[in-house]
Amino acid sequence: MPTEFPARLKEAREKRGLTQAGLSKEAGLPSTTISHFESGSRKPSFDNLRRLTKVLGVSTDYLMGLVDTPDATGAASRIARHLGNATESEIQMLEAVAKSLVEQRKK
Repeated sequence: MPTEFPARLKEAREKRGLTQAGLSKEAGLPSTTISHFESGSRKPSFDNLRRLTKVLGVSTDYLMGLVDTPDATGAASRIARHLGNATESEIQMLEAVAKSLVEQRKK
């Protein structure tokens, strides 16, 4: 798991106004587990990661450092709903457009 995880977990927790104990209670995890995650000494299981993202209202991709905005997966999910019948070539074309948009934004 990328090194961004501990910092992003803490940042998301603090933005929600939660203490480690508060997050642990809402996520159904021991408070020591949250402390270990934020210090980087332990990595979450998939189930624990899912619990954290649900409570914090962020995507797993954000916590793992794969995207830079907490809600980027939400936008992707909205788009994905329309792709159920898309062909592989259509999906590749849309992926190319998305990559192009990101590159333009970086300039």
